Amino acid sequence: MGDRRQQRNRPILIVGLGRFGVALGYQLVAQGREVLAVERDRGLVQKHADALTHVIEADATDIEALRQIGAEEFDAAVVGVGTSIESSVLIAVNLVDLGVDHVWAKAINPAHGKILKRIGCHHVIYPEHDAGVRAAHLVSGQMMDFIKFDDDFAIVKMHPPRDLQGKTIDQCQPRSRHGVNVVGVKSPGREFVYAQPETLVSPGDTIIVSGDVRKLEQFADHM
Repeated sequence: MGDRRQQRNRPILIVGLGRFGVALGYQLVAQGREVLAVERDRGLVQKHADALTHVIEADATDIEALRQIGAEEFDAAVVGVGTSIESSVLIAVNLVDLGVDHVWAKAINPAHGKILKRIGCHHVIYPEHDAGVRAAHLVSGQMMDFIKFDDDFAIVKMHPPRDLQGKTIDQCQPRSRHGVNVVGVKSPGREFVYAQPETLVSPGDTIIVSGDVRKLEQFADHM
């Protein structure tokens, strides 16, 4: 337990202070994490120096520059460079070669992501694509929030479909009838509770549902 807690508190290396890197860095700092950001644009370094834990001006495509800042001592590093695929790949391969345990990298398209995986990146992120998929589900008006995981599995926040309103979970049987699981229920003015067979779902409630993306979409269509 102590080792896991210590790993969660370890500093995180972020390379590139574009919109993605800045948003990531600021959020990590807000969560109490220590961040070392590396950026070769002096103006961006100066702009974010006061908000992030440490900001260093350096060219991360040069493996020696990464060695000088001790990049190999980090457990996790994120390559936020996206405008230049060549720079992104060079930085990522440098971090992999330095033995960083978890290298995350932003990809701007599938071909870019394929290259990143081939060179040994542990995690590839498609922020624009993922944001577009999430927005598509939200703007339909059926879902209030949408998080997709691997293998087309997702968790959504939504208002209960008509089939659930005024019934308990046991009465409406969402798993057997729709192939989804109602995980939690929130009534107005109350906290979320884990859904039990006897949990009553009211029209004004908010529910958390998990399952296959297509089945969730079909479930939401019962509104």
